[in-house]
Formats: sequence, structure tokens, C-alpha cells
Amino acid sequence: MRAIQMTAPGVLEQVEIPAPTPGPGEVLLNVGAAGACHSDLHILDAPAGVFPTPLTLSHEVAGTIAEVGAGATGWSPGDRVAVYGIMGCGRCRACLRGLENQCRTVPVGGIGISRDGGLADQMSVHASRLLPIGDLDFAAAAPLTDAALTPYHAIEVARPALRPGNWCVVIGVGGLGHMAVQILKQTTAVRVIAVDSRPAALDLARRLGADETVQAGPDAVERIRSLVGPPPGGADVVLDCVGVDATMTTARNVLSIGGRLMLIGLGGGTTPVAAVADAPPPVPFEAVVEMPFWGTRAELYEVLALGREGLIHSAVQTFPLDQTIEAYRQLRAGEIEGRAVIVP
Repeated sequence: MRAIQMTAPGVLEQVEIPAPTPGPGEVLLNVGAAGACHSDLHILDAPAGVFPTPLTLSHEVAGTIAEVGAGATGWSPGDRVAVYGIMGCGRCRACLRGLENQCRTVPVGGIGISRDGGLADQMSVHASRLLPIGDLDFAAAAPLTDAALTPYHAIEVARPALRPGNWCVVIGVGGLGHMAVQILKQTTAVRVIAVDSRPAALDLARRLGADETVQAGPDAVERIRSLVGPPPGGADVVLDCVGVDATMTTARNVLSIGGRLMLIGLGGGTTPVAAVADAPPPVPFEAVVEMPFWGTRAELYEVLALGREGLIHSAVQTFPLDQTIEAYRQLRAGEIEGRAVIVP
């Protein structure tokens, strides 16, 4: 069968490999769609030895069950499912509480990260990773497993601060940010400010319900402050879906005292948090800086419910499997609106 694999650090190739056989407790999945995520670029760019090779990429997967392996109960061939990509140990205190995204035994890993993912005609996956998607289109369902789950989890963590009438700033209206805007508008009564450098992304944010949009740049902080007010007030929550130095600087400079800064994007930026005695603190007093990671299976169930009800949807650009490398080129160049999705 066909697969798109990282065959060496930085090398992405379309290859022919044997079709997988489902092991005990696993199912064989005919891949209906697989999302291309910025995290995949981080995997490609990582030094040798950090991730296994060869590795079939994509942790955002939806498809149809083709075969059920021994001991995999509750599922039948023909079932339409999405894949929860995290694979915790199942035994530590966090996993036993359903917080596999906080597993204390297994390093960060899972589908398309530490084992083969969905950029192939078929994949094997443990039945415990599956959730039903009903009649959701595969290309719409696949991005919900990360591009929607990750901001949904961050919003759940910050929900005590997302009170009616409060301000939330979403920085970066890409794969994560365009879902964050929708989730905020559908599950809270906050006022949403979307920030991006691309006019098309800001247009998308407005279509998705953002109350205000701000062009990223030297005057972005001033423009946001004109909406949220001067210090010690400001934005009650900031979701930084980019995570580079520039966006993190904007985030902390518009945050309210006691606000919550959620660092969702993995752009490699840094922000100071230590207070100094003779100058304003780099982060407002009483503020919380958090790094939420992916989400839980229970949260993915809720995200898929929002999708099935038509309350949120993925803005996608689809590519056939043999154009996957071009999709990643466009993703790296910032040319994708919403999410790139590969449809084998």
C-alpha cells in the first residue's frame, strides 16, 4: 500500500509498504482523511534519534474500520471513526483519571509520533483510541482530533476566566486558531479578538464569529488595548496559537492582571515570567501562564459532538495522497487557510 513516511530526519517520501495486520485489541482502518499539522513539521525538523524512522506521519485521522483484530470489542467492520492520537501508559495516576495527555510514564508520543500514523491507505490502531463520528465527513472529522481538540482543551482549562462579557484574544487564525474562535463563540459568551498577519485569515475569523480582528504588527498591542482597556485591565484570556517570540510578547502585553495566558502554539518562543523590584513585571501580577497539551478522550467526544451538530467545522484544503509533500510545502510557507487534509 501507499504511505507518506519520514524516511530520515527532514526527508519525506511516498513509499510502498506492506499493509498492516491488526494485532490483539487493534483494528485495521481504511484511512478516509488525515490532517497535516505544524507538529509534523517539528517532527521532520527534529535531530536524528528524537523520532523513529521510517515513520508514517499524521496524528489526525478518520476512517472506516476494515477488520477487527482478536480481542477488539465494541466495533465492527464498516464503523466510521476518528482516532484519539495520544497513547498513555494506562496505569499512572494521570491516565487512571482519564488525563492521558498528562501521562507520567510514557514520553510524549502516539499515532504519527512514536508509531505509524494516518498518511497511508490503511493503518492499524488500538480499539481504545476510537470514537464514533456518525455521518461526519472524514475530511471534516480528522482535524477535529487535534486542530479542534487542542484549543478545546485549552478553553476548558481557562473556562473559569471565560465569563460573559470578558475578552479573549486569539493570536494566529490558522489550523488551531480558526477552531478556537468557533469553540469560544459556541461554548462561551466572551468577546473574541482575532489577531493574524494575513488579511485572509482575519476575513476567515470574521466569518467564524470573531467580534474584532487586529492585524499583527508593531501597533497590534495598541489596537488591542484600545478594545480591552489599559493596565491593570486587559484581556482575561489570551490563546497564543503560534508561540513565537513576537506573539508571546503581544500576548503578555495585552493580558489583564489575574489573566490567563495559554501557550498553545509550539513556535519555539520564550517569555519572561520573573518579577523585578524596580520595573513592571513582564507578566501581570496574579496572571497564570499555562502550556495545555492536546486534550483528553472525553474532550474529543465533546468536540466531535459539536462537529456532528454543525456548531463547529474545519476550514480545510484537501489534497490527494500523492500531493502530500506539496501540502506540507504550502503549510510551511503559510499558504494554507485553515487545515490541510490528505484524502487517500
